[in-house]
Amino acid sequence: MENELKRTLGVFDAVVVGLGAMVGAGVFAAFAPAARAAGGALLAALAVAALVAYCNAHSSARLAARYPASGGTYVYGRERLGPFWGHLAGWGFVIGKTASCAAMALTVGAYVWPGREHAVAVAAVVAITAASYGGVQKSARIARLIVAAVLAVLAGVVVVCLSSGAAAPERLIGAHWSLFGLLQGAGLLFFAFAGYARITTLGEEVRDPERTIPRAVPLALGIALLVYAAVAVAVLSVLGVEGLARSAAPLADAVRAAGAPELAPVVRVGAALAALGSLLALVLGVSRTVLAMARDGHLPRALAAVHPRHQVPHHAELAVGAVVAVLAATADLRGAIGFSSFGVLAYYAIANASAWTLDSGVKGRAVAAVGLSGCVVLACALPLASAVAGAAVLALGAVAYRVRGRLRSGI
Repeated sequence: MENELKRTLGVFDAVVVGLGAMVGAGVFAAFAPAARAAGGALLAALAVAALVAYCNAHSSARLAARYPASGGTYVYGRERLGPFWGHLAGWGFVIGKTASCAAMALTVGAYVWPGREHAVAVAAVVAITAASYGGVQKSARIARLIVAAVLAVLAGVVVVCLSSGAAAPERLIGAHWSLFGLLQGAGLLFFAFAGYARITTLGEEVRDPERTIPRAVPLALGIALLVYAAVAVAVLSVLGVEGLARSAAPLADAVRAAGAPELAPVVRVGAALAALGSLLALVLGVSRTVLAMARDGHLPRALAAVHPRHQVPHHAELAVGAVVAVLAATADLRGAIGFSSFGVLAYYAIANASAWTLDSGVKGRAVAAVGLSGCVVLACALPLASAVAGAAVLALGAVAYRVRGRLRSGI
């Protein structure tokens, strides 16, 4: 078919794309709000987030091997639960992650040139869109460089903190915490792990997807978990829970507290690169979901076009890039995308419900059940404003589905 994508990504490239999304700007910023919520149970919250992420990743990998097409949970929900649930998953993902794209672009701008965030953000969006337009292999090569640089910075932070005289093991666990706070902290940290979905949304561009995706997803998630655990232990050991909760730039403050203030600018560069890597992975994921929804008529069918030479959904990429550039130029969404948190959990809830319907043994269904339950619990534990905004976005998607159905039936 003329609108099919070419399979070029192997296991290594798929893992790198997932890491680019997971080991992104979140590792530089997510720990502070999570510490404020979880208190002394921050490491336990990280473990809960990792458990839910593992269940979601397991279910998503099984579904991706069965349905190796662009679109991720949009496709799985459509095939296993019906068109409405697929539409709802795709709607929540596209709306929420488009806002996340703008937020990541503005984060790049804030690190690169404070005071000129919007101009830098637009430039970053244009650059990333141009790179992704050149083909998924080109995007994967850029992701490799970014991931390598970010991991090097994070390794430096961990070594400096843990080897300093300021490190104290007793700071790792605090006395004050609550179960609700632990769950809310887990909900905030969970989204740092959600990047493995980029691998499944690129399922149509992965070689031998039945073997590659089930290998790449747990590999990417496992590496990301090790990185987050190491960084959490290192930062907590020098700042403590209370110091971490108060920090606006936890990793930079941690290296200063460890006696290496000269590393703070390096951390800043690492954060800018991480945000850029997240933006690249987000643009790839959103454009492929737009492609899948356009094929089914949920979005304009012109967005399903695939470039004959570069083998990318070029109309979808240009449309996503244009919308994100406008948002980045006109609005600051860094503090106004709480609804995307709720949307991501709804997205994975649909993925787990879809995986439950697969012919599988006790383990497959048990993992899907735990993942579905975990998504519901963490969604309920989110701040009220995030839950209400997320539910409103999904309700709007349901209305759009109903209206489209009536228009197509002529009622």
